[in-house]
Amino acid sequence: MADAIQRIAGDLGIPYIFKASYDKANRTSIRSFRGPGLTEGARILRAIAQANGLPVLTDVHTPEDCLRLSKALGDVEAVLQIPAFLCRQTDLLIAAAHTGRAINIKKGQFVAPADMQHAVLKVRDSAATLSGGKSPRVFLTERGASFGYNNLVVDMRALPTMRHYAPVVFDATHSVQMPSAANGVSGGQPEFIPVLARAAVAAGIDGVFLEVHDDPAQAKSDGANALRLDKLRGMLEQLLAVHAAVTAK
Repeated sequence: MADAIQRIAGDLGIPYIFKASYDKANRTSIRSFRGPGLTEGARILRAIAQANGLPVLTDVHTPEDCLRLSKALGDVEAVLQIPAFLCRQTDLLIAAAHTGRAINIKKGQFVAPADMQHAVLKVRDSAATLSGGKSPRVFLTERGASFGYNNLVVDMRALPTMRHYAPVVFDATHSVQMPSAANGVSGGQPEFIPVLARAAVAAGIDGVFLEVHDDPAQAKSDGANALRLDKLRGMLEQLLAVHAAVTAK
C-alpha cells in the first residue's frame, strides 16, 4: 500500500506521509484486531520508511510509549499522532513533545475547535523547554464531531478556527465513520469521502488524511470508512483542481 500510494502521490506532486498503527488501542470491541505491538510495529514502520523513502506517522497512547517508539524508529523521519480520544491528556502531549518529533493532534469528537489551542500550547511550551525556545512542528487534524449516537458531522467552521493555532489536516475518512454502529463494529459512509474532502480543501486546509485500502472489506480496521485504492488518483486530481481554484490570484 505504501508503494502504491507513493506512486500516485509522486505522479501528482503531492507530499506523502505513510500512516499505520502498531496498536489500535481504542477499538470498540475487545475482540477487534489491535495490531502487532510496539516492537514489531516499529520494525515494520522502519522497513516501510527505508524501502520507500517515506516519512511515517503512527499513534501513541501512553507517555511511556512515546520515548520507546521514538528510540525504536531511530533516524527515520516520523510523526507521533495523539489519538482523538486522548487529545486532552497532558502527560501524553508533553511526552510526545519531549521526543523532538513532529506531532499530529487529532481533535476529539467531543472538543470545540477553539479549545484545541490548549493542546497545541501544551506541546509547544513543553518542547520549547528542550529546544531553547524553538517552535516544535505540531499540526491538528479534524475528524468530525459526535452528533447524537453512532454518527459524526463536520463543521467546516472548525477548519479556519483551528488554523489560527497550527496547520490543519482534514481526515476525510474518519469523518464519514459511524462509530459502533454495526453491533460493536464501526460502520461508515465512504461515498461521502470525496464530497467532504473537496469542501475541506475549498476551506483552505493544509493537508488531507485518508485511510486507503485496495480491499476495504478485508481491512483489519476502518474498512467501512476507507477509500478504495482505485479511487484515490481521481479524487486527488479533483482536490488539486479545487486547491488551484481557491489559491489562484
